[in-house]
Amino acid sequence: MNPEKDFAPLTPNIVRALNDKLYEKRKVAALEIEKLVREFVAQNNTVQIKHVIQTLSQEFALSQHPHSRKGGLIGLAACSIALGKDSGLYLKELIEPVLTCFNDADSRLRYYACEALYNIVKVARGAVLPHFNVLFDGLSKLAADPDPNVKSGSELLDRLLKDIVTESNKFDLVGFIPLLRERIYSNNQYARQFIISWILVLESVPDINLLDYLPEILDGLFQILGDNGKEIRKMCEVVLGEFLKEIKKNPSSVKFAEMANILVIHCQTTDDLIQLTAMCWMREFIQLAGRVMLPYSSGILTAVLPCLAYDDRKKSIKEVANVCNQSLMKLVTPEDDEPDELKPTAQRPAEPNPDDTLAKQEGTAGGGPDGSCDSSFSSGSGVFTPASTERAPVTLHLDGIVQVLNCHLSDVAIGMMTRIAVLKWLYHLYIKTPRKMFRHTDSLFPILLQTLSDESDEVILKDLEVLAEIASSPAGQTDDPGPLDGPDLRVSHSELQVPTPGRANLLNTPGTKGLECSPSTPTMNSYFYKFMINLLKRFSSERKLLEARGAFIIRQLCLLLNAENIFHSMADILLQEEDLKFASTMVHTLNTILLTSTELFQLRNQLKDLKTLESQNLFCCLYRSWCHNPVTTVSLCFLTQNYRHAYDLIQKFGDLEVTVDFLTEVDKLVQLIECPIFTYLRLQLLDVRNNPYLIKALYGLLMLLPQCSAFQLLSHRLQCVPKPELLQAGDSPPAAPKSQKADSPSIDYAELLQHFEQVQKKHLEVRHQRSGRGDHLDRRVVL
Repeated sequence: MNPEKDFAPLTPNIVRALNDKLYEKRKVAALEIEKLVREFVAQNNTVQIKHVIQTLSQEFALSQHPHSRKGGLIGLAACSIALGKDSGLYLKELIEPVLTCFNDADSRLRYYACEALYNIVKVARGAVLPHFNVLFDGLSKLAADPDPNVKSGSELLDRLLKDIVTESNKFDLVGFIPLLRERIYSNNQYARQFIISWILVLESVPDINLLDYLPEILDGLFQILGDNGKEIRKMCEVVLGEFLKEIKKNPSSVKFAEMANILVIHCQTTDDLIQLTAMCWMREFIQLAGRVMLPYSSGILTAVLPCLAYDDRKKSIKEVANVCNQSLMKLVTPEDDEPDELKPTAQRPAEPNPDDTLAKQEGTAGGGPDGSCDSSFSSGSGVFTPASTERAPVTLHLDGIVQVLNCHLSDVAIGMMTRIAVLKWLYHLYIKTPRKMFRHTDSLFPILLQTLSDESDEVILKDLEVLAEIASSPAGQTDDPGPLDGPDLRVSHSELQVPTPGRANLLNTPGTKGLECSPSTPTMNSYFYKFMINLLKRFSSERKLLEARGAFIIRQLCLLLNAENIFHSMADILLQEEDLKFASTMVHTLNTILLTSTELFQLRNQLKDLKTLESQNLFCCLYRSWCHNPVTTVSLCFLTQNYRHAYDLIQKFGDLEVTVDFLTEVDKLVQLIECPIFTYLRLQLLDVRNNPYLIKALYGLLMLLPQCSAFQLLSHRLQCVPKPELLQAGDSPPAAPKSQKADSPSIDYAELLQHFEQVQKKHLEVRHQRSGRGDHLDRRVVL
């Protein structure tokens, strides 16, 4: 510094002392400056006051010499003390050079800057609030200072500034929020601690409504919640807890929509605390905001669904996620199925635009995290609807929701509970919004069919519920029940034909085929046949699925849908199946279910007495497909009490190729005859005169069997029949028997028998072809 330069009104002694390296001498100079400025204040000499401040600032505080800068800082503090309440008039000139020194490389100088600013702020008090942003910015940097003395000084200044803000009602929150939003993303733990402490202070001031600006800082708060420091995480938890309490007290002033995607993102993080906290916030948002959250459903489901598969290590997150899922599901109502054009036009202006911010936010929320806080909100309490949205209809965007559900269901790595939740969602949507959901059925149908191969019975049950709802919903009814699986009507090994319902009556029409007896009831829609076709196709391509779960799946479907329709349609489809081996296996499976399952009790009773046209039609339809398996055809005749036709069929067995598989099925039929299902048949053996063909049919089975346990079982049963002389009626039936159920005159049994012979001829030709190719194991029995 040039000693000859004029620093008036500062005297040369003051200038020398300010430049001295000793603190005591600089302090003496500061006292002289204070005395000088007081005189100027008394004289109201503002020009000289400004000149002193400018000199101290430019020539000392901003000097290149470190001791001069120290002198300038203590001199500026002295000026502020001398000015007293008038210091507010010169705050900009006093503060700026001091804040510049906050960036000085010398830690001692940064400490002196803190000390000087402390004195300036202490004198000015509320007058410094217009300069709060620059003060906060400077303090946020010193909060992370490596020097402990500087940090200590900055903490004193920080406490003073907090006291001033707390006692003032002139704090400019609007101007401060942009700076807070910027600083909240700092990675320094001390800076984070500083930010959190200020948020706590601002939240505690009654006149400051920080809740209005929560969307601006919520994401940063969740970032800080993941800090490695335990103390910082705890402080952040307290802040978030206070905000959540405030939200529950004043839900009408909360901007739920603006924060929804922030929560979605943090509900998907790997940090357990963040995920739990965010998930708990999400729970409260759904319960408090209600349908306002519906536009964000796809993002919420993306975050929530994976958490449902968590194990006990993340039990808390799983439980909160489950509440979120259930609460969100309850928000979907039948009114969401109404076309948008039918919604009241008076409400239309207030509706959120799905193509603007909501859709964009929903798209960005697909990869977010999970978190939650403890909450005392009861699930039984009412859902608050903000006043601003009471007249605003909320549109449910099914496209995004279905895409998320489809994605999770397609993911083989996803947990069982998540898959069940996805299927529950699909079922719920088909119940509440069937018309809109059927637009997505073609894309969902393949994955729903694929899910039938799931390892979990629970998943399969829920999957069947969804498929049954699709197959029976009136919303799925179309005018054209034609080919749903493609234009090609020819049946191949991999593609089955769609039956044409109710074209003609099979009864007394020898030339008609089973294709013409498809059921058509108001409870079934065009997807029902598509479902049956694809289900059989899946059984054909996955024989293990048929063996392990086939009976389970069909039995459950019989509970969910009309059992008669299921058997009727499957029989139609199998009638044209070209893979005869599969057709025989499938018929055997269906027959076993028909004869043994409690779910089919009503259908069995319907077939037991062919008294109605519908039951006769069903029998004929089943019979034609059952012909793929000779033994099941006989068992069907036993079930329907067509004993004479059963006897005629058994007579044809002599022309068939007797194999081990054939004899095994005869063995199983004998075992079935001894079961409760055929109690009525065994009792009819007592009425020999009116049931001669029943006894002859059983003797025919006996003659087919080799000497085995089944032979002994049936032989012993027949030995219990009354005296043989009662069988002298011959081959012709008795005249007008009372107890014998005569073959229904409306059924052409000769045509059915002819059909049986044709089907068996096809099976024989196929077996011979396989034998010729060398890929068929000849399992004929050598007798």
